Amino acid sequence: MSQSLWAVSTEAHHPRGFPGIYDVEHFIKTLRYDIHIVERLPEISSHGKSKKMKSYQIRPPRDSPLSWYATTALEKMRKHGAIYLTPFSHRLAEEIDDPELQRLRCRVNYHALRFKPHIMKTSSEIVNKLRANGHFMSIHLRFEMDMLAFAGCLDIFTPEEQKILKKYREKNFAEKVLVYRDRMLIGKCPLTPEQVGLILRFMGFDNSTRIYLAAGELFGGDRFMKPFRKMFPHLENHSTVGPEKLEENARGLAGAAVDYMVCLLSDIFMPTYDGPSNFANNLMGHRLYYNFRTIIQPDRKALAPIFLDIEEGRRAGSEDRIRQVMFKTKFGGPHKRVPPESFYTNSWPECFCQVSAKSPADRCPPNNVLELLDSQLQGDVSERSGMSNWTHATGLKEEA
Repeated sequence: MSQSLWAVSTEAHHPRGFPGIYDVEHFIKTLRYDIHIVERLPEISSHGKSKKMKSYQIRPPRDSPLSWYATTALEKMRKHGAIYLTPFSHRLAEEIDDPELQRLRCRVNYHALRFKPHIMKTSSEIVNKLRANGHFMSIHLRFEMDMLAFAGCLDIFTPEEQKILKKYREKNFAEKVLVYRDRMLIGKCPLTPEQVGLILRFMGFDNSTRIYLAAGELFGGDRFMKPFRKMFPHLENHSTVGPEKLEENARGLAGAAVDYMVCLLSDIFMPTYDGPSNFANNLMGHRLYYNFRTIIQPDRKALAPIFLDIEEGRRAGSEDRIRQVMFKTKFGGPHKRVPPESFYTNSWPECFCQVSAKSPADRCPPNNVLELLDSQLQGDVSERSGMSNWTHATGLKEEA
């Protein structure tokens, strides 16, 4: 992608957004070979006065093809000088016919995006504390009001709790008739804490297993956690094991950032609901990208009939049935992505180089790749600088 064509600002819509939790200097430095990045929009002169350039807000269609950005978005940027794309999650199609752009996605997600030093330090301290007692696993427990209301999985709650969830759904999501049993059978309900506990116990984990929970406020009170805690009493989170309070920092994002890093570095990671959940999907992809770290990914659709039987009092044979389902999982091992699996969950093969590749595009970069890129970048800068001086001297207008 041409460095002279695009300029990306790291300036967030809210001053505590992106720069509140991410290391902006590292982000810019890591992507310097790919794109020209500025920290803030420049000031412009108008009628003898200077004022800050304003960006024109546009809403990208979901899963937009590259052609939309090369036509509609580019046209708006040329017209207004700067554009602000929002929302941006899942606004670029996952499957695009450009291997280098797919690799760029991985450079951004797994190399350029790094949390601020204090978040990395806190995460490291938590991991060290947990590791001092041996191996530990992390679980993203998505048993929260927003996800439960979105999924429409209400029947396990009291009438008063169902009323709260329905009200939240009416306010935040499109109107739709959702039947609990139907939602369960197609794997659309987040696992309950007790279901998570049964999966782990039947897989052979005992009550000495140390578990780090990444979760917001769990819905339904402590009665849902009691069965889980009884099976696995060694439960921790960033509040119980962390060195400082994080919820008040950066609009609560610091706590989620620490959870992400601890889950990334844990010996085993288990998501309980993988979509729509950028946290879990990105974590699975990140762990696969870094040495195929172990993941326990429950097949909720295959488990649903077993859990419905348990809810209705038919527990006989459930242990063997759950074990048979769980031991079919890939456990984070390398496997080629097959739709509908997300690129963010599994970037194999685009983002994995090959030592003995048939195609040059698949070969691993040389050991001195940074030196080569630095030399190339300096050459490009000198060339642009020389062209700017030449056009200035001759009075010609330089084209974008």
